[in-house]
Amino acid sequence: MAKKSICPVTRSQFRDRARPVTVTINDVPMVVPIKEFSTGSFGWYLNGKTVLDIDGTPVQVQLGLNLTVIGSKELPDEPEIPKVPQPVTVGSQTGAA
Repeated sequence: MAKKSICPVTRSQFRDRARPVTVTINDVPMVVPIKEFSTGSFGWYLNGKTVLDIDGTPVQVQLGLNLTVIGSKELPDEPEIPKVPQPVTVGSQTGAA
């Protein structure tokens, strides 16, 4: 039996620290956003369409990119904590008599 892979980050770390990845296809940069998949895994996901050239003829193609963090599916579920905006303090609150 194959050895199970261990994910080096937690779900919280992924949610808080993972950033979109940029890939280039046919000299066109595309931003791949982070995603938590319905299977429980997480990673990056992109789908869409682009045009490639075949012998001078533009050909529309559909693309799909799935980058899954190995071992992420086996991590325990952590509820997502909504981010609460921090109050903004403007100026000084010191009083002068």
